[in-house]
Amino acid sequence: MTSPADPNAKAIKTLDKDLGRIGLLEQATLFTSRPLVAPGIALVFIVIAGLAAVTIMGGGAGTWVVVLAAAIGAYMALNIGANDVANNMGPAVGARAVTLGGALVIAALCETAGALLAGGDVVSTVSRGIVAPESVAAPEIFIWAMMAALLAGALWIHLATAMGAPVSTTHSIVGGVMGAGIAAAGFGAVNWGVMGTIAASWVISPVMGGVIAALFLALLNNRILYREDKIAAARTWVPILIGVMGGVFATYMALKGLKALVHLSLGESLLVGLAVAVPLALVMRPVIARQSRGLENRTKALKGLFAIPLVLSAALLSFAHGANDVANAVGPLAAIVHAVSDGASGDRVQIPYWVMIVGAVGLSVGLMLFGPKLINIVGSEITRLNAMRAWCVALSAAVVVIIASWLGLPVSSTHIAIGGIFGVGFYREWYHEKILKENRDLSTLPVEERTRRKVVRRSHMLTILAAWVITVPATSALSAGLFWAATLLAGLR
Repeated sequence: MTSPADPNAKAIKTLDKDLGRIGLLEQATLFTSRPLVAPGIALVFIVIAGLAAVTIMGGGAGTWVVVLAAAIGAYMALNIGANDVANNMGPAVGARAVTLGGALVIAALCETAGALLAGGDVVSTVSRGIVAPESVAAPEIFIWAMMAALLAGALWIHLATAMGAPVSTTHSIVGGVMGAGIAAAGFGAVNWGVMGTIAASWVISPVMGGVIAALFLALLNNRILYREDKIAAARTWVPILIGVMGGVFATYMALKGLKALVHLSLGESLLVGLAVAVPLALVMRPVIARQSRGLENRTKALKGLFAIPLVLSAALLSFAHGANDVANAVGPLAAIVHAVSDGASGDRVQIPYWVMIVGAVGLSVGLMLFGPKLINIVGSEITRLNAMRAWCVALSAAVVVIIASWLGLPVSSTHIAIGGIFGVGFYREWYHEKILKENRDLSTLPVEERTRRKVVRRSHMLTILAAWVITVPATSALSAGLFWAATLLAGLR
């Protein structure tokens, strides 16, 4: 024992205080530096994309333009991964069918595979005719128009992600191309018929998604959840519903997800779906019978039967998203590479494989770094989801895309998925009020069930709807401003 007056005791006490201060300093440093980790990794990825462009282009004429475009394309891919992928994995996470970490891994792998194996082979925003390419045929003007469109789309998606609003990346890049096209060649350069159809899809796609998701939930309620013997009903209907899910997703993949590998008509795609649906339903019948043994005759007990199908559907949606929407990230970049290399804009541009890799990796990196915020909002903060409700949302998204492809409507997977979530929530509110009106003897209901329930958060709905409405005008105005500034700095004005 040392006395209080012992010099060694005083030294030890001083040392303890110093160590404590150092510990507090380390904690403060960690606390302040942690938010900078994700942006730092994102910046490294953007730099790597630029360096890859330098290496591949070989330092020839126009290389610096491609390097700048590659950096902006990588930034766009990061933002698409952060915002758009939440629509696929959010419902599964919200239903607790998969953890957030598991969802991030599954989505990253499937997005990358979809982009690289079945990614788009043309610049969709140019070849679809939003802006007539001949109107901006001068290579320098075309290059800066695409650059402005890409940067405007990326900045808008970044802002929307920070606000917690899932927006359409397709509409973002379409708005960017339209704004740059108007700035470069006037209003006559825009195909206003196509733009009118896109504007109509703002209303059509979320309403279709919501209605179909609500119908699926009504079917589940009527055939399984509100039956006297829920287990027997589940053994009959769950295999059929899983077969329908498999068939719908097989049709979806044949029609949209694998279109770069093999082109099938709608009829051929439906036959592929039927060939998957029937055997899958037959195979799942004994599996569901085995899983349902010993389950209590309660709704909660049935949720586990939908967990694995829900995760698989989310993975397939991610694969198809990577295949379809990677062009939104790197399509304009590929157009710029083509213009620099060949000196012509062209309305059909092949995407080089290194550009596809930038897009595919960017989607996954953006998802891993910044995706959790939107996944939580989509999965749990709009309305409460369980495995069955989330399954309805995922299935409705695939069904609406198939219907839209058949009708030739340009729809947004973001709008459909969010519309499905709202549809499920509003159906639950309507159904609950219907029960209240029919059951006049409220004493038979639990206390928490005796008043009207609001299960959809209106504040999120208003934020999301506002972001949808202003996406194209906002990105158009931003793109036009960026184009004017860039051409002025480049001495083209």
